[in-house]
Amino acid sequence: MAKFFGKIGYAISKDVRPGVWDGEITEREYFGDLIRNTSRYQTSNKLNDDINISNEISIVADPFAYQNFHAMRYVEFMGAKWKISSVEVQYPRLILTVGGVYND
Repeated sequence: MAKFFGKIGYAISKDVRPGVWDGEITEREYFGDLIRNTSRYQTSNKLNDDINISNEISIVADPFAYQNFHAMRYVEFMGAKWKISSVEVQYPRLILTVGGVYND
């Protein structure tokens, strides 16, 4: 099992003014394990195929991660930001399933 260290981005909603909310990205660093490491190319009607990874990353979660796991948006892995498609809670860890490339 490979080790993991990287940043996870959270979309935390902030109240800008009464009735107006804005999503602000907050990054935090975590340690963990890479449980599954797979990739595939998805064909489309574009010139180049899209790459999707179906990795599972198990992180050691802190209280912030447990309280805000619903707000996780991306994980930095191998120099790119990847969308988090699902989060499974297995105390004291969170299992992140990663999908396609995250667009800022």
